[in-house]
Amino acid sequence: MVQPSTPPRPSAAEERKARLAANLRANLKRRKAQARAQDAGSESQSGDAEDDQPLA
Repeated sequence: MVQPSTPPRPSAAEERKARLAANLRANLKRRKAQARAQDAGSESQSGDAEDDQPLA
């Protein structure tokens, strides 16, 4: 009988490296989205702030 070949399991160090790389990518995506949201928010707030100031 021939057993189906299963891919060799990566070592603990390789698993850790892959997990850390995935976490870094997710963190970078989250930080970029957060920065984009802050930029969009600051642009709309700066335009509104000028309209709210009383004229002297």
